[in-house]
Amino acid sequence: MVLYSIIMFLAAVPMIKISIAIYQGKTSLIHDYHQTKVTDKAAYGKAFGKAMFVVAMALLLSGIIGLFGASEVIAKIAVAVLFIGLFIGIAWIVAVQKKYNKGIF
Repeated sequence: MVLYSIIMFLAAVPMIKISIAIYQGKTSLIHDYHQTKVTDKAAYGKAFGKAMFVVAMALLLSGIIGLFGASEVIAKIAVAVLFIGLFIGIAWIVAVQKKYNKGIF
């Protein structure tokens, strides 16, 4: 489980950095076609950054849980936290896209 935790931490760090950058207004990190109808770039960046942060926190929390041991129960909890967090984060991103871009694409 230590290797799993290391992988989760290595994935979470860049995701956190990217989500903070997007939150601070660097919406150029989001592909152009996802922003074609966005009029309020600042609000869009803040909302998208928050959603990306949820995804990053899912990775981080799953990695932390993985450090509690190598049992099958801990592994299942870590993976469940990962999938639930990813689902919530992706659903939030879809909601942000629908709100600010009037659709997902």
